[in-house]
Amino acid sequence: MTRRLLFGYLTTTLVVLLVLEIPLAIFYKQREIDRLKLGVERDATVLATQYEDLLEAGGPLDQAAAAAYAKRTGVRVVVVDKAGTSVIDTAGRPGRDFATRPEFRSALAGIRAEGTRHSNTLNTGLMYVAVPVTSGGKVFGAVRLTLETPEVDAVVHQYWLGLVGVAVVVLVAMAGIGWAIARSMTRPLRDLTGAAARFATGDLTTTEPDPGAPPEIAALGATMNTMAQRLDQLLAEQREFVADASHQLRTPLTALRLRLENLQSASGSSDESDDLGAAIDETNRLAGLVGDLLMFARAEESPAPKVVELVQLAADRVDTWSALADAADVTLEFASPDGPAQALAVPGGVEQILDNLIDNAITAAPARTRVTVSVRRGREKHHLVIADEGPGLSDALKARALERFWRFDRSDPGSGLGLPIASALARASGGTLALEDSPAGGLAVVVTLPAASGGR
Repeated sequence: MTRRLLFGYLTTTLVVLLVLEIPLAIFYKQREIDRLKLGVERDATVLATQYEDLLEAGGPLDQAAAAAYAKRTGVRVVVVDKAGTSVIDTAGRPGRDFATRPEFRSALAGIRAEGTRHSNTLNTGLMYVAVPVTSGGKVFGAVRLTLETPEVDAVVHQYWLGLVGVAVVVLVAMAGIGWAIARSMTRPLRDLTGAAARFATGDLTTTEPDPGAPPEIAALGATMNTMAQRLDQLLAEQREFVADASHQLRTPLTALRLRLENLQSASGSSDESDDLGAAIDETNRLAGLVGDLLMFARAEESPAPKVVELVQLAADRVDTWSALADAADVTLEFASPDGPAQALAVPGGVEQILDNLIDNAITAAPARTRVTVSVRRGREKHHLVIADEGPGLSDALKARALERFWRFDRSDPGSGLGLPIASALARASGGTLALEDSPAGGLAVVVTLPAASGGR
């Protein structure tokens, strides 16, 4: 936007300069030509007055005045008699017939003639003024002064160069002023764009508005800050409500399950016992859902990340889940890198991520297959990869798998919050969670976490 504003300023300035300077340049050129013509015409009239009596008497003419004028000004002087034959020519020999020349024909007819023409002999432009030499109403000859126009053009071109120089200075000054004005407008807009992008990622922290911003942009920034504060408050209230409701539901659910278990123990009918067992299973599922909701609410609280050691944490969780994997006839393996891998994560986040992802992988993996947990170290980021050899997911289902409460198999007793919780914890740690195809044909969940200082 800065470049567009600057381009607009310079374009407007250039148009104004062209509108002002082009007519000024044309006017100046015409004025110089008219001024020169007027001066040459005046000089021609003075010379005609000097030679008037001699041409009337028909005697020889003194060339001193014409020669002195030609030497001083560089103007060619030609004086002809009434027959059109030259008697004085400061650039040629006298005696030439000029009667056929239009300017002399007009001057010998008593009419002044002026104009410009191109000389093929000199290969240059010429300006001429021809005046009649009269006495008592009779024409006795004519005087023509001829000046090469390149001298006039040089003066005009020098003036034009001055106008171009003024335009360049104005454009450079306008570029500096326009750049400063554009920056003063676009810098607050860039700050607002960055704030909006930060809000889109879930970071609703506000910043102080730019004191130098235009009033409209400052008002927009203040409105965005108010919006972010309100959203942060609403989200905090929502998380608190979910956490409080989940916490309050756990106690009555536990009491209900105990009463159902007691009734099942006291029941003498197998049908009643089966019904009570189904009710207990539903109670357990509801308790698990409440626990997941509580975990999800805590995952979105975004505490400050701390340094954790991924390799050791992953090894501990694999060891913990090995018994459940053996019971499901699934081989749980850990691919350990050489050396530690320190990363930044919210407290307890990596453990919850691994627990949810390993649980999902064991559940999805067919019997006699393998689930692999690996840590990939990087200079700026580390990766946790949990891959199974199950049926995998299509690209469309991968996108839906991160939605809350979505389950691939509705018969699965899970809550559909495992992947969203893991994704929320990864984001809170400054990382990401992505679903990819496993080289073994199943699903690979890749969790990226920022490396601690030093990348190790």
